Amino acid sequence: QVQLVESGGGLVQAGGSLRLSCTSSGLTFSSYAMGWFRQVRGKEPEFVAAVSRSGGITTYADSSVRGRFTISRDNAKNTVYLQTNSLKPEDTAVYYCAASYAASLNAIPTRGFEFVYWGQGTQVTVSS
Repeated sequence: QVQLVESGGGLVQAGGSLRLSCTSSGLTFSSYAMGWFRQVRGKEPEFVAAVSRSGGITTYADSSVRGRFTISRDNAKNTVYLQTNSLKPEDTAVYYCAASYAASLNAIPTRGFEFVYWGQGTQVTVSS
């Protein structure tokens, strides 16, 4: 049974930082590209960042997170991370990690339907 378990969310003041973690089990982690999405209640999930199987290629949603968020992975620990810095109130959301089977080492999916496994989410709340 595949499981993705996020942790590291919480309440933080604007300008603060959080490091989100997502640990997987039940899959060959190094065969999957990994991504982070976020969702505000009542809205569709929004792509945040993704990392290729090896960790050598990363991509980010847009200028709203690029430069502030960093995605990385440790294949030895079956874990993907999202370092979030300079947090803003508009970053408040439930953050989900997701796994996408990738035949190519350099594949870097960004669309929700490309990800087959999802975690349960971790709440990030940024106060002003």
